[in-house]
Amino acid sequence: MIWKFRDREFDLTKRGLIVGILNTTPDSFSDGGLFLNPNEAVKHGLKLIADGADILDIGGESTRPGSESVGEEEEMSRVLPVIKALRAVTDVPFSIDTSKASVADAALEAGADIINDVTALCGDARMGEVAASRGAGLILMHMQGRPQTMQLNPSYAEDDVVRTVAKFLSERRAAAIGFGVDAAAITLDPGLGFGKTMAHNLALLRGIPELVTLGSPLMIGHSRKSFLGKIKGLGAVQDRGLAAAVALTGLAYASGARLFRVHEAAPHREALRVTEAVFSS
Repeated sequence: MIWKFRDREFDLTKRGLIVGILNTTPDSFSDGGLFLNPNEAVKHGLKLIADGADILDIGGESTRPGSESVGEEEEMSRVLPVIKALRAVTDVPFSIDTSKASVADAALEAGADIINDVTALCGDARMGEVAASRGAGLILMHMQGRPQTMQLNPSYAEDDVVRTVAKFLSERRAAAIGFGVDAAAITLDPGLGFGKTMAHNLALLRGIPELVTLGSPLMIGHSRKSFLGKIKGLGAVQDRGLAAAVALTGLAYASGARLFRVHEAAPHREALRVTEAVFSS
């Protein structure tokens, strides 16, 4: 399976990618405020790359449960200086984590390569046009509801979350292609924790083999998610076991996922390389 956009091309047939999370926000669920200062954000971005991140996912608006939206100018002020500074010193691809077309367009102009839209083009009517005209990579994610309310009482018809998410992602993929986005530029994300209970998240992880038949690479965003803490009987963010998340990286790769959005690049990269070696021999 090939993922390509602009002048980038990744053969994901036997090799996965680590997507390092770089939140330039004051209120993200596990690292809010740590990298709001652009200099600190750049330093952390370079550390993620040194630790093995293949892509940096840079976001200026928290989408944690209960979070509130910020204005586009504020979001741009958080991400654009970081993107420009990092682009000056590294050729690693960047994704801009936003649901606003104006922010995505400015970020792509500043040096980003990919749009990571948690609304899957539903939040801004212009997003598909921006992705197509810029030749950007595009990550489409499933979310039930909005960040403000998504975790209040998530439910799915007949409790078939895998079928519902697969149908939504297939439809949004078709919508993106309808805007003129190259099918080979699209990646899909089932949105663990975005309007899902622990049971829903586990069902989606079991359903990865079904989701990877939709025609695009699959990204899993499991790092530090609360359901990991619940499985382990832990609650604090710092206790959402890294070991459990690393194990899921290997398991998800074995099931067919190829991109892994994580906070700690090094241990996930090691798990990924070992799992690749096992399955390529």
